Amino acid sequence: MTRTRFRNWSGSVTTNPAAFHYPATVEEVSALVRSLAPGESIRPVGSGHSFTPCAAGEQHMLSLDRLSGVVSVDRGRKRVRFLAGTRLRDVAKLLAPFGLALANQGDIDVQSVAGAVSTSTHGTGIAWTGFAGTVTALTLVDATGTLREYSLDDDPDALRLVTVALGSLGIVVEVEMACVDAFDLLAEEGTDNIDDVLDSWDERTRAVDHFEAFWFPHTDLAMVKNNTRLEPDPGQKGRGWLTRVFEEEVVGNGAFAAALAVGRVAPRAVPFLNGVAVGAMGASTYRSRAHEVFATPRRVRFHEMEFAVPLQAGPDAVREVRAEIERRGWLIPFPLELRSTAADDVALSTSTGRESMYIAIHVPKAMNPATYFPTFEAILRAADGRPHWGKMHTMEREDFSPAYPRFDEFCALREQMDPQRRFGSPYLRGLFG
Repeated sequence: MTRTRFRNWSGSVTTNPAAFHYPATVEEVSALVRSLAPGESIRPVGSGHSFTPCAAGEQHMLSLDRLSGVVSVDRGRKRVRFLAGTRLRDVAKLLAPFGLALANQGDIDVQSVAGAVSTSTHGTGIAWTGFAGTVTALTLVDATGTLREYSLDDDPDALRLVTVALGSLGIVVEVEMACVDAFDLLAEEGTDNIDDVLDSWDERTRAVDHFEAFWFPHTDLAMVKNNTRLEPDPGQKGRGWLTRVFEEEVVGNGAFAAALAVGRVAPRAVPFLNGVAVGAMGASTYRSRAHEVFATPRRVRFHEMEFAVPLQAGPDAVREVRAEIERRGWLIPFPLELRSTAADDVALSTSTGRESMYIAIHVPKAMNPATYFPTFEAILRAADGRPHWGKMHTMEREDFSPAYPRFDEFCALREQMDPQRRFGSPYLRGLFG
């Protein structure tokens, strides 16, 4: 136990909990919860990559970092149970001896398994759900320090209700996920006209396993990525180390950071710089192991909001965001990231009950997101959008109740499981009451 300061990845959230704990076993987590005095609360944190204060605690905080690794593997059903703090970036190596892989991934892999699941984190691909939709069982420590087991085999309804909970029902200590046979991805990247991309979004997202686009404001161009799943090829070397470092670190992070620095001192140069950035992205095709294609390093700090809107409503919502940027004369140096996922039946998943288009909007750390995000949020909420639980938004309980069919049921379960708010915080009070 130490007294320390917590700061999230983007720097948008800081807090000074009275104590920060690093348990190494599930038993230590249970003992820690049981040791809390009346009125004390504790918040679990994984990598701290959420842009909201969902992990921030004022009294006790608990890091999941020492709870890492594989607990068990069901080879026949391809189910793998992980300790909750296992980082996504380590999963590929852990699964390699079993010939398995995660069914899908996002473009960032620093998160913990429990954090990614609990916030409804996702990748892209209309045939695949986010991480929460792949959960087949989980174990959490409840407000009494007791282990509670939830399983798709025993009570799927209960599991789906507790899977996405932001740590508000207890501390998740183990997560079992449905995996797939290991696979490669054939990545085909290039640029295209943004109007053409939006006009054919449904067709494009169904024509390839994993489709996404990055639109650069103040330009007519988007970077598009088409990833096709292939049987693994042991002889396939993928991109060489030097090529990968150059593309991801020098071009992807170094040049982008330099462009942002120029844009900060000369904002009127942003449209020109965006045009240069997207214009420099020539066509590229390569093949590699899936996790090496899905995830890329993010060295440049930023603020982010992201909403999941019904798939068919997504393109028009992007057009409205684009029109609003131009109408207000805002100079946005970051691209919008556009992705799609399958529907799932997880109660608080952002894609519950519907195929979704995800619209992610970013601004550099130096820009105040409060200047821009509320306006974009209004547009995306009007399109029946649901905010990513780990990214910036202003919605509260009364807003979520009509957006999620089981939201009030979830809040009632929270009252039952944690009436004393052992796992509460001011931020969660706004979300769940």
